[in-house]
Amino acid sequence: MATPARSVSKAALAAAVSLSLLLQATPVRADDGMALIRDTEIEEILRKDSEPIFKAAGIDAKSINILLIGSKELNAFAAPSTMGVFTGLILESENPNQLQGVIAHEVGHLAAGHAARSGEMNAAGLKPFLLTMGLGVLAALAGSGEGAAGLIGSASYFGTLGAMGYSREQESRADQAGAALLERANLSGKGLVDFFDNFRYQEVFQEARRFAYFRSHPLSSSRIEALRHRVEQNAHYDTPDTPEDIAEHAIMRAKLEGFLNPTVAITKYGEKDTSYPARYARAIAYYQMKQPDQALKAIDALLAEQPNNPYLWELKGQVLFEFGRAKEAEAPQRKSVELKPDAPLLRINLGQTLIALDDDKKIEEGVGELRKALTQEHDNATAWRILAQAYDKQGKEGLARLATGEYFFSVGDATQARIFAMRAREKLEKDTPEWRRATDIVLTSNPSKDDLKDLASEGSINRRTQR
Repeated sequence: MATPARSVSKAALAAAVSLSLLLQATPVRADDGMALIRDTEIEEILRKDSEPIFKAAGIDAKSINILLIGSKELNAFAAPSTMGVFTGLILESENPNQLQGVIAHEVGHLAAGHAARSGEMNAAGLKPFLLTMGLGVLAALAGSGEGAAGLIGSASYFGTLGAMGYSREQESRADQAGAALLERANLSGKGLVDFFDNFRYQEVFQEARRFAYFRSHPLSSSRIEALRHRVEQNAHYDTPDTPEDIAEHAIMRAKLEGFLNPTVAITKYGEKDTSYPARYARAIAYYQMKQPDQALKAIDALLAEQPNNPYLWELKGQVLFEFGRAKEAEAPQRKSVELKPDAPLLRINLGQTLIALDDDKKIEEGVGELRKALTQEHDNATAWRILAQAYDKQGKEGLARLATGEYFFSVGDATQARIFAMRAREKLEKDTPEWRRATDIVLTSNPSKDDLKDLASEGSINRRTQR
């Protein structure tokens, strides 16, 4: 997660929230406790867990955006081009197979077309939201810090999740579909049964007291037993999680606990626990509790054992940067990128650190790192924001205005995107790629009649439509 971020209201989220946090800090939260989080390490684990299931369903895993939603709620969803997993679900799942079971169940809903047929979902505008999100248009600024990147979400979307309800018949069908997908993926269905069995008590609670997931996905003893009977017949029922998968699941849970519940993590992962996940959780928790020296000491001990772990170098750089030690942060940030050059979020971290050093050569290098990251995540709002600051430091007014326009375009603020793109055109050389991009932003951001008149007078509209 990134640096401590400012709180946002539900109204702000409803306007167009897509926050990107590099899981190195306190996440941005809505009033209901939800947060949108980005973290390369956790996203990779979730992708590894889900890819066999998507493949079994005939879905191209590369086309799926993974959302990590910070909330105590136990929830998950699958929709066209999107999979969302709540941190509460990860923390409540005892092993990888349980988490995979819930993912398979949600993909089962998707395969059965339940989401598409839900009147509540369509009424709440989820379908167009998902299409927009799939194109990567929405993103929002997520505070300062070591390269916050862009997350996708909106209050109307979360409202839809709350309103979404499946019938018991649909639940049973999704159970059966999920069990079939798990078997096809050579995974056990036992985790799904065990997970539901752990929350069987929810069946007797009044609706207001249940987890939201079990309000929209009603449990029943007969349903659990029917599912148990089905998965016990599968050939892979006794297939265990691999030691590697178990270790990664433990790391993911420890990392989330350290960031989201630091005081709990200190107790839960006490000093007597010398396992890697426990020490990782404590290091993060110390950082979150504003004890940088203790955090750095713990991180250095971990690095002595795992010198090629990019996420430990990322964390060390984050702590140093967050506590005003940008010069010291540069080396670990460089190391994280060296070890994992294909991770745009790590490059954004490094770019932000370099730009903060106020050295002309470093700033130029930082610009290069940000531009490399943007080739992979073009709609990363925070990368555009930092890039605008860098261009401003370099005195490149046209590029600074264009980057600011790109930022507003990414967060869905068409008015400001158009305003800054028009300002950029005034400072950029005509007919250059940057000038044409600024023109494109104007034309796709609800241009006013005056804007269109200006563009028409110079022939820009004709040129753009002819390309």
